[in-house]
Amino acid sequence: MIACVIHGSKDLQVEMRPDPHPGAGEVIVRFAAGGICGSDLHYYHEGRVGNFELREPMVLGHELAGEVAEIGEGVTKVQPGQRIAVNPSRPCLHCRYCLSGRSNLCKNVRFYGSAARFPHVPGGFAELFSASEEQCVLIPDSLSYPAAACAEPLAVTLHAVARAGSLLGRRVLITGAGPIGILTVAAVRLAGAAEIVITDLFDEPLSVAERMGATRVVNVKTAAACLETFIRDGGYFDAAIEASGNIRGLENCIEATQPGGRIVQVGIFPAGSAGAPMNKVLAKELELFGTFRFHEEFQWAVQA
Repeated sequence: MIACVIHGSKDLQVEMRPDPHPGAGEVIVRFAAGGICGSDLHYYHEGRVGNFELREPMVLGHELAGEVAEIGEGVTKVQPGQRIAVNPSRPCLHCRYCLSGRSNLCKNVRFYGSAARFPHVPGGFAELFSASEEQCVLIPDSLSYPAAACAEPLAVTLHAVARAGSLLGRRVLITGAGPIGILTVAAVRLAGAAEIVITDLFDEPLSVAERMGATRVVNVKTAAACLETFIRDGGYFDAAIEASGNIRGLENCIEATQPGGRIVQVGIFPAGSAGAPMNKVLAKELELFGTFRFHEEFQWAVQA
């Protein structure tokens, strides 16, 4: 089969790999559609995502949808020919995090196209790839494969918004209008936020964010002065979600969130430490939450 394999920074190759065969409880999926995540781009440009560094060639891809091609012994939930979205996360289900309902924090998780473990876990940018039947979520004929492949980034967004707490009637800032930031706009709107402001450096993604429900967009490259309105009197927003993975975005969240508010960091920073004005976090008694991947939100994303 043909597979898309990253060997290192700027070294992406299309090569032949052996066809996979299903083990007990496993499914072979025929690739139909996939999304290119920001982490895939990090692996290509930098050879790493945060602290996860490539140490061997790896098949990329974790935003996936396809058709069941073959099933292994004991599989009962799906059958060959059925259309599925594929959850790229395969937690152990036995550790304390899994048993406490936080499988996204599983230390033994196998996540497609990730260099967190060694040997690395291959992704799904291949003609065929394997999955456990638990990773397979059936999709209706009315849902296209490309749309189904968006379930993974939407799940990331839903988990981040859940970490922000109740947003009903709240004023929310989102920094970064990439795919995650734009999907966050939609999720925050559905959560009942009264006002949604999103920032970015480029007008085109901001226009998409506006169509998704942002009440105001701010280009911080050409209209940075607009942010001053939100910084006065200690901050304007009840909550902020930082989706750019840029320290300046986090700084803006800290400045513009009112005392006692909550900030959720979903954007991934480059490797190494990222300096932030932590004394302002202390003085304003802000709640700074991390958010990592998802758990039951993947099923919600498919149903959405």
